[in-house]
Amino acid sequence: MHIGILTFTFSLPGCSSLKEKRQRVGGLHERFGRNPAVAVCESGELNRHDASEWSFVVVGSSKREVESLCSQIEDKVQRTVEGRVLDVVREFL
Repeated sequence: MHIGILTFTFSLPGCSSLKEKRQRVGGLHERFGRNPAVAVCESGELNRHDASEWSFVVVGSSKREVESLCSQIEDKVQRTVEGRVLDVVREFL
């Protein structure tokens, strides 16, 4: 079994409330959490309006499978989040 951790740090310019923040990035959990090989959570910057950090834990039977799924997640997040991706960190265990 192989495990990958993908962590995104976002800047959310102009975001003035936690409610607006949840509207901008809250859909990440619904979009990716349905896949049984992926766990998703907001992992940092919980109380800031203008920033957010999200982590994805990806599990697969091969490193290639995990890397492929991480790439798919990264591509989709880059296209769908209403904010700027400041940093993406990939770790493999």
